[in-house]
Amino acid sequence: MKSLQSKEMYLDEIKEGLSVVMFSANWCPDCVVIEPVLPEIEEKFSEFTFYYADRDQLIDLCAELDIFGIPSFIAYKDGKELDRFVSKERKTPEQIETFLQKALEK
Repeated sequence: MKSLQSKEMYLDEIKEGLSVVMFSANWCPDCVVIEPVLPEIEEKFSEFTFYYADRDQLIDLCAELDIFGIPSFIAYKDGKELDRFVSKERKTPEQIETFLQKALEK
């Protein structure tokens, strides 16, 4: 999972193809819980390019995108938002996979 370093990088990376941005932080217990399953999810949904956005580093972008709870996910196709899984609740691997499958079908 490639780490996004700036809003400019975020905009550049999502502009082509299918991508998913995971908004997270290293201090977030709910984020840490799903971390071990992410490589498997990335492999299963290889149609997407996955990106990591650190909430603390990109706080202005998160506010702009209404990301107030983490972990949260937004799926894009050619820079346009397909779907989002945004909440302050803990996400299960099954919920993340359901979100990604739904985004693929759009």
